[in-house]
Amino acid sequence: MKQTKMQTTLVSAGRKQRYTQGSVNPVIQKASSLIFDSVAAKKQAAKERNHGALYYGRRGTLTHFALQDAMTEIEGGAGCYLYSCGAAAIANAILAFVSAGDHVLVTETAYEPTQDFCHGVLRRLNIQTDYIPAQVGAEITDYIKPNTKVLFLESPGSITMEVQDIPAIIQAAHAANPDLIIIVDNTWAAGVLFKPLAHGADISIQAATKYIIGHSDAMLGTAVANSRCFDRLREQSYLMGQTCDADTAYLGSRGLRTLAARLKIHQENSLKIAHWLAAHPQVATVNHPALPSCAGHQYFSRDFSGCSGLFSFVLKQKLTDKQLADFLDHFSHFAMAYSWGGFESLILANQPEEIAQIRPLSGVNFSGTLFRVHIGLEDYDDLIADLQAAFARIA
Repeated sequence: MKQTKMQTTLVSAGRKQRYTQGSVNPVIQKASSLIFDSVAAKKQAAKERNHGALYYGRRGTLTHFALQDAMTEIEGGAGCYLYSCGAAAIANAILAFVSAGDHVLVTETAYEPTQDFCHGVLRRLNIQTDYIPAQVGAEITDYIKPNTKVLFLESPGSITMEVQDIPAIIQAAHAANPDLIIIVDNTWAAGVLFKPLAHGADISIQAATKYIIGHSDAMLGTAVANSRCFDRLREQSYLMGQTCDADTAYLGSRGLRTLAARLKIHQENSLKIAHWLAAHPQVATVNHPALPSCAGHQYFSRDFSGCSGLFSFVLKQKLTDKQLADFLDHFSHFAMAYSWGGFESLILANQPEEIAQIRPLSGVNFSGTLFRVHIGLEDYDDLIADLQAAFARIA
């Protein structure tokens, strides 16, 4: 049988008759208590509660099961757990596999809340965190200790967008320690453009708040795990009280249906704007994984099937506070906001010393102001005109 292509899978996944009940979309089943018709039915539900049986609201309803099935199929795992946000998915995935006295390795370009979790929570639990350079490869073995239990990767890296050689890292890490749990934050690729589990990772994390929800109106986290890790991840997350509401799970399923179409526009727009920025006289460099100027571009070309809308660029100069306000305060289409992945274009700025604080190993190799942009679904000519006006304000 011919394998279904991803664009089709995104439309069809998680739409079994059981979940849709005869409609196009999965039903929204809101429930805390789920009723058993008999003692025998209750016993059967208890036996099957980890295999799609309706048992208790925190274990999931048909709405949750639909999204979990879809994400499992899309990312090629053994199961998916849902969380209230991406940070919850990250924290609980790590916590499921560590104990006091253990050691965790984290890429230094990880999402800042990931680093904050390691500093603020793991340290208090007597779990040590060390950081690895974004461009580490097979030499990852130099950082692995006898008590290293988790390796946490993120590619591209947060803000500065370095792409990691994930296959080389995983191959070397598992050769050094086959029991090491490897987790990848796969949010930038939306679970579609890159497949961590296919390269040997154990868990793929997404802040589904971003591209899966797609409309900046709900928060959701997902963790898709392989067969050796899913049972433990599921039970640990359940014991920690992790869940999400049925309405948000429904929005996640709905977002999948247009994900392929949205990503095409995000890619087209971001590439055109990245090339325009690369030619701009006030720009020093553009950190877009699809451009050769981005660190690890060769790994992007080899391992990814496309790009999304998030990237950064660095100016040749460091802006003053007034220049920064002049640049950011008067956009027509770009808005200043955290998060990304919705239909709208966003922009935020970081000075080099701010980036250096969250780069514990390498610091930074640039001196100008950095802007992180998410390129949305607007017409790219309008977005370029908006950026051109911003540059004119600081010329």
